[in-house]
Amino acid sequence: MSERLTATPPGVRLGPIDLIADGAARNFVLEMKAGRFHGFAVRSGETVSGYVDRCPHMGLPLAQELDAYLTGDKSLIECSWHGALFSIDDGMCIGGPCKGSALRPWPLEVREGAIYTA
Repeated sequence: MSERLTATPPGVRLGPIDLIADGAARNFVLEMKAGRFHGFAVRSGETVSGYVDRCPHMGLPLAQELDAYLTGDKSLIECSWHGALFSIDDGMCIGGPCKGSALRPWPLEVREGAIYTA
């Protein structure tokens, strides 16, 4: 079994920004020599915020269903296991069992209509 990584090298093209609908989130799994990385991205207009897919409370992936990272109104990231709520902009936990903690950022950037690791 490969190690679960918490970072990726810069410059990896994940695909066109249209892979993620505006106001939605998408899961990404990258297989690398050192192991496997699990992250997700949230799109807001032409910007994308990325985070490692691991809740700071229990270390579990946040979504129990594929790409289901956001609250019903799509204003916050939500851990489907324990209901922790996180700000999309900075990953800070603003409610739930890990209040005051934060998601680990996954630096992403949009260039020429595509999402890249930064």
